[in-house]
Amino acid sequence: VQLVESGGGLVQPGGSLRLSCAAFGFTFSSSAMGWFRQAPGKEREFVGGISWSGAFTYYADSVKGRFGISRDNAKNMVYLQMDSLKPEDTAVYYCAGQPHPELLSLNPVDFTSWGQGIQVTVSS
Repeated sequence: VQLVESGGGLVQPGGSLRLSCAAFGFTFSSSAMGWFRQAPGKEREFVGGISWSGAFTYYADSVKGRFGISRDNAKNMVYLQMDSLKPEDTAVYYCAGQPHPELLSLNPVDFTSWGQGIQVTVSS
């Protein structure tokens, strides 16, 4: 099982980034997926998640209305569109997979597959 994130980088406050996550080696279309982030000195936190079909999405209050999650099961890809970025969004962002079609938990311990993480820095 392998998850590979891409699309991170440096962006000014108010700007946008789109993270992508490519999945290899598991039944992606049967798995709920999530995005997490971890800032220096802080615990890993849930950002958003999406059910296997894409019909249901969930977001942390801190990103609701600014971030959007989508997936393409034909390509084994999940995306995180981040708009109106703030300096407090600066973190390493991780893609993660949960072994169930629906998102049963937002707890990191219930996600069994993880990407290596990608840096997002929001700064002027």
